[in-house]
Amino acid sequence: MIDRRPLLRAIFDAAVAAAHPDVVLAAHLRPPPEGRVICLAAGKAAAAMAAAAERHYLDELGLEPSRLSGIATTRHGHGVPTRRIKVIEAGHPVPDQAGLKGAEESLRLAEAADSGDLVLVLLSGGGSANWIAPVEGVSFAQKQQVTRALLRSGAPIGEINTVRKHLSRIKGGRLARAGQRAEVVTLAISDVPHDEPSAIASGPTVPDPTTLADARAIVAKYGLKLDEALGRALNEPSNESCKPGDSAFARAQFELIARPRASLDAAIELARQAGYDIVDLGADLEGEARIVAADHAQLALKARGEGRRMAILSGGELTVTVRGSGRGGPNQEYALALAALLKDTTAISALAADTDGADGGAGSAADPAGAIIDQSTFEKMRSLGLEAAAYLDNNDATGFFAKTGDLLLTGPTLTNVNDIRVILVDEV
Repeated sequence: MIDRRPLLRAIFDAAVAAAHPDVVLAAHLRPPPEGRVICLAAGKAAAAMAAAAERHYLDELGLEPSRLSGIATTRHGHGVPTRRIKVIEAGHPVPDQAGLKGAEESLRLAEAADSGDLVLVLLSGGGSANWIAPVEGVSFAQKQQVTRALLRSGAPIGEINTVRKHLSRIKGGRLARAGQRAEVVTLAISDVPHDEPSAIASGPTVPDPTTLADARAIVAKYGLKLDEALGRALNEPSNESCKPGDSAFARAQFELIARPRASLDAAIELARQAGYDIVDLGADLEGEARIVAADHAQLALKARGEGRRMAILSGGELTVTVRGSGRGGPNQEYALALAALLKDTTAISALAADTDGADGGAGSAADPAGAIIDQSTFEKMRSLGLEAAAYLDNNDATGFFAKTGDLLLTGPTLTNVNDIRVILVDEV
């Protein structure tokens, strides 16, 4: 049996490296303004992006340190040292008090910006949870409640963010409104299907195409039981998000600096160099993890039956409808579903992982990025008497792979362009 784990990990690492702030940010930073550079960052890459911006302005351009300030709100465990920009580590995927503090301070800094200042907004995946600023009449606990309910419902990230945008004072264009006296430049690392700007960190600086009615429809669609205050807020016209033509965007610019497609291309190139035929399923896959895994398993089995040496790669963001009490994210559940379907098969190996280094879980930086499966996984399943189906029923992919030793532990990668899934089919 040829060990493909080093190759699988190298393919994943290539995808991550293509989107790291140290690689992608500097070329997009604007010249210093007449006034100050006020950096407001949110998301899993926020601290790394802020540190890269500091190096550019302070070291490369020689900007006077007093003209650079700001705050970066990132996930717990994703902080890095900075000089002028304050870093706050906050909760994800469920927001916490630190995220509330980070959002409030960011709004105050934006509101204090003058016409000669540059408000530099640096966004990455996770910003929606990191920046938490409930609308009037909604408590912090109620905002946490709706986030938990949406995450358990199996709703895709776009629908989750539609609801969150209409319960927030910073999302849905409202940060741009707060800083509209200054020039507002947003540089974003995309973690959403099709790179929709209004979906990245819930679009705090861009027009929002969704409405309060859309948010109410999503709550109804998933039968969410919410406090009355949340229902009132979703019926309050003043909580409508900012729309195209709003004066908030008169001096606002938005630019993508890294996207899932580029990272998937980097992964594909490495697999091609290793001699595999490529099946590129795209960078924007969505759907229930175990259902997508079943489709991909059929592709792999067909290739094996035809004697082809093939790499099947995809990106995007899958979901899990939680019915059990176990632990794990969509990548681990995808890998577990593959293991259940491929357990009697040789010459197939796979990796599924989140490029931010943490797949689902309880929001800890120590959570697994995903999992790897191959023939050794299937042998351990047999020797330990593990039934993948039982672990799937309990949504306990982490428990399963902890026993087989197949969890992928990377720690924070300091970027986020969604998931990378790779299946390698070798000749028998």
